[in-house]
Amino acid sequence: MTLLVLDKVLSDRGSKYAVAGGPAADRAAAQALVADLKRRKKFAKATHNSWAALLAEGPVKDDDGEAGAGMTILRMLEREGLEGHVIVVTRWFGGTHLGGDRFRHVQTCVRTYLDALKG
Repeated sequence: MTLLVLDKVLSDRGSKYAVAGGPAADRAAAQALVADLKRRKKFAKATHNSWAALLAEGPVKDDDGEAGAGMTILRMLEREGLEGHVIVVTRWFGGTHLGGDRFRHVQTCVRTYLDALKG
């Protein structure tokens, strides 16, 4: 299982963000990739590991408590046309609610990941 992890993508008002992902043929593979990421102590301690994937069986997502984050990731995957790939945006909550800015941060993380994939 290939896992690309981009740590310290951005921080805002104490919250820190990272993004990771890799190929996933089905929901079980996507969940296994997320579980693999969470085996890393730092990611296991994160407040949110939100993820989404466009799969042959249909789109799947999990907000992991960050309402709307999975759908934001999913929309970006759809626009990119990236199927069979899971993207996980990780947030360590810094104590200040970010409101709508958190969606921009999720988008920034996904864009950073997509750019890294393209090399």
